[in-house]
Amino acid sequence: MKKIAFFDTKPYDRVWFERLNAELSEPFELVWYESRLRPETACLAEGADAVCAFVNDDISASVVNLLADYGISILAMRCAGFSNVDLDAACGKLTVVRVPAYSPDSIAEHAAALMLAVDRRIHRAYARTRDYNFNIAGLEGTVLRGKCAGIVGMGRIGVQFAKLCQAFGMRVLAYDPYPTAMDGVNFVPLAELLSQSDVISLHCPLTKETYHLIDAAALQTVKRGALLINTSRGALVDSNALIDALNDGTLRGAGLDVYEEEGDIFYEDLSDTVDRDEQLSILVAKPNVLLTAHQAFLTEEALESIAATTLKSLTAFFHGEHTDCEVCAADRKRSI
Repeated sequence: MKKIAFFDTKPYDRVWFERLNAELSEPFELVWYESRLRPETACLAEGADAVCAFVNDDISASVVNLLADYGISILAMRCAGFSNVDLDAACGKLTVVRVPAYSPDSIAEHAAALMLAVDRRIHRAYARTRDYNFNIAGLEGTVLRGKCAGIVGMGRIGVQFAKLCQAFGMRVLAYDPYPTAMDGVNFVPLAELLSQSDVISLHCPLTKETYHLIDAAALQTVKRGALLINTSRGALVDSNALIDALNDGTLRGAGLDVYEEEGDIFYEDLSDTVDRDEQLSILVAKPNVLLTAHQAFLTEEALESIAATTLKSLTAFFHGEHTDCEVCAADRKRSI
């Protein structure tokens, strides 16, 4: 029985993996670690045949080398992104697989929820009524019908978000280096999208080219009073520039499911912590910002799909078969 070491795990990770693993004709031995994968914890994977990691694990060159030394030849990312994996170090030593499309609807719907909540000040209304304050002054929103939604990145998630915006009666603009035609969506340069959109929603991967895609210069071109929604990766947005744009009214609000320095913060209970991230503290304190803890993926459907795809990729690998979920490949002969 092949042994899989899971890092950075929570109770909701185990439910579907254990359920679907039990249904396999050749089930795996699943070992769970709450610790994040990093150089100091990589030793926990010794004796395993594969490692399963998540978005905030550190799969740097040193971790890749340690895993390879332990005889591990496949790293399964139970997420779509792999910007935290040193692919230059991994390719040739570790096969890296991911879950490219587990539930586009889950993330698109969360982005729409953030858009609606920030626009109509739902989070502020909730806080008031919890305190038995039923004053509605300052909770004015806008009507989305007839407004312009600008979508940066038209992959599966971006397409689903575009459909939701169209259902609200919004005009949709999109920017993508590799555009695919979609009815009712006009592809335009990024600068044009930023200058015309009432809502800007980010749905692109984090790469060297997209790091701080929304920086001070980009925000200077934004239509005044726009909303910014980010359910992709935190580092797409320069946090300092975002705070400035919220302070001076360039942006009317922001709905964020990610933060560029979230690595040691998100998925943990830090409510008793005194020494807090300064930028994040500023953002969560703003009345026109709604921040969730990288939970856009967190639906029953997405968790089932993540587990199913990951287990399928691992099964294929150990049978010497190719999977479309591969990001890079190693020599299979070492692990079959």
